[in-house]
Amino acid sequence: MSRRIAHLDMDAFYASVELLRYPELRGLQLVVGGGSASRPSIAPDGTRLFSRLRHYVGRGVITTASYEARALGVHSAMGLMKAAKLAPDAILLPADFTQYRLYSRRFKEAVARIAPTIEDRGIDEIYIDLSDRAEDALTLARALKDAVRAATGLTCSVGISPNKLLSKIASDLDKPDGITIIEEGDIESRIWPLPVGCINGIGPKAQQRLHAMGVQTIGDLAKTPAEVLASQFSDRYVHWLLQSAHGRDDRPVVVESAPRSVSRETTFERDLHVRKDRPALSKVLDGLCTRLEADLQRKGVLGRTIGVKVRFDDFSTVTRDHSVSVPVGDSVSIRAAAGLCLKRIPLERRIRLLGVRVGSLVSAAEATSAVTPADQGQLCLFGPD
Repeated sequence: MSRRIAHLDMDAFYASVELLRYPELRGLQLVVGGGSASRPSIAPDGTRLFSRLRHYVGRGVITTASYEARALGVHSAMGLMKAAKLAPDAILLPADFTQYRLYSRRFKEAVARIAPTIEDRGIDEIYIDLSDRAEDALTLARALKDAVRAATGLTCSVGISPNKLLSKIASDLDKPDGITIIEEGDIESRIWPLPVGCINGIGPKAQQRLHAMGVQTIGDLAKTPAEVLASQFSDRYVHWLLQSAHGRDDRPVVVESAPRSVSRETTFERDLHVRKDRPALSKVLDGLCTRLEADLQRKGVLGRTIGVKVRFDDFSTVTRDHSVSVPVGDSVSIRAAAGLCLKRIPLERRIRLLGVRVGSLVSAAEATSAVTPADQGQLCLFGPD
């Protein structure tokens, strides 16, 4: 195999970090995403008292959930009120991004001591180029997992294959705490039987279109003529679909010592209406900006350009940028600028994807001033009425 790429994905990362702090919750349904009101209290006898999801009232969304909660249909980006109907007894905790960033840095530093060619894909996942290593894939995967556990006390899942696309799929096949190795000859036997949604980049809407065409598995997709797919998708997307279905991906592992931009985006389970789903869109935008703040802090950078990306239900995509006078990195300033960008986009169709980007990055150490956060309610399109 000419290349050997690993994808390392931390298992239910935020929830797992919380379990280090509250080990008595192991094995229970756990949801992270509540506000400060969901912090545990202490009973007179010293016992910690935790909030239950059934008592939550508000419009918050889930940041992550333990595997026990996921088994009941609870997942990230789901509204907490909706999740309460599925898992009323689940423990609800507030997110602690300071702690999550600490453990993110620890696991990445541990991996870098073994294999330094790393592409950072967010707070809880990385790609690693292992092509120049003499050890077999299983030995390397075990070494990576052992290093992460020693540094953090947490588990991760590792997928190793000839490219990033297949490794991303592989790391999700044996969660939690799994190892999956895909060789070049394994495409038909191990990848083709999987649902098309296992390919990163085929979202819920594309899945619906493919299912309507009778395309259920990756193998079905690989065998579908391009001209048939072209009746539903653009030529560029059709080419990518077929390349992905055959396990082809030439993207390198990119090590950026000075990243040019940092972005976060999410594809919704259903297309959202700008007015009817305004609270949900607002919460998602809040979450994206909060995660961007964590990413920027972890990388030690600030940005002068804030951009948004909106993909509509017809798969058309619109982007807008807004430049600020001095670099920013806090979520309030990012959201304020993102709101200005959104006001410049005609929102006449339902939204299937929303993304926020911070570009024109500079070192935080070099920034000598900061922007005073603008009034979020006035500037943000999805802000309060």
